[in-house]
Amino acid sequence: MPQVTSKDGTIIAYDRIDQGPAVVIVGGILGDRSQQAPLAALLSQHFTVFNYDRRAHGESGFTAPYAVEREIEDLDALLNEAGGSAFVYGTSGCAVLALSAAASDLASKMKKLAAWEPPYILEGSRPPAPQDYKEQLSKLLSEDRRGDMVELFMTKAVGMPVEFVAMMRQAPWWSAQEALAHTLLYDAILMGDFSLPKERLAKVPVSTLVIDGGQTPWLSHAAEATASALPNAQRRTISGQPHNVEASAIAPVLVEVFAA
Repeated sequence: MPQVTSKDGTIIAYDRIDQGPAVVIVGGILGDRSQQAPLAALLSQHFTVFNYDRRAHGESGFTAPYAVEREIEDLDALLNEAGGSAFVYGTSGCAVLALSAAASDLASKMKKLAAWEPPYILEGSRPPAPQDYKEQLSKLLSEDRRGDMVELFMTKAVGMPVEFVAMMRQAPWWSAQEALAHTLLYDAILMGDFSLPKERLAKVPVSTLVIDGGQTPWLSHAAEATASALPNAQRRTISGQPHNVEASAIAPVLVEVFAA
């Protein structure tokens, strides 16, 4: 298993598949690098793909306290491992992480960036996340109510109906979600108040493709607003794709954009 060491000494585990120019996949919300493994396999027909476990996920380590800056340093370590620069793809909350990195000194190491449905909540597009969302997560974790943490995330951050999430709690994979429930606190820090950070996005010089699936209106609004706030952006909709986009649907788009 390949590893890199981040600036603070944290070990970051990754998979590498060699075939051409480097692409780094930034994924892993309540999961590890296996979430993006099908996409990595498809992209590996054209690129050298680096698919990694975020800190505190999968086989990567963790050094307290959490800070978004440390996650940006993790991505920096992967970009250095990729030869000093690469194309970058971030999905969902990890698209927010990739955009934050692109607004920092890492911009010079990103050849192009693609962001799938960054989950900023625009006023009027849906009910906002609770103002004390992070505090609620902390309280539930202190009470070891990990299942309730995942439910809070699914209902209040993602916006799923309570009845649907109640059924999900009976699924065999739910226990794996609970095992990573503590990482929702880190994602809450990453997202802040979930609002669109226009000033930060305006600092992103990287050519960026913002993609949505057209199935979740509030995420489509967020994608449009994100692209409008970026100085060098393109927009694309892959019609009929849910938030958990199919690898076979997004891979051709990424190949087209990164290879252009």
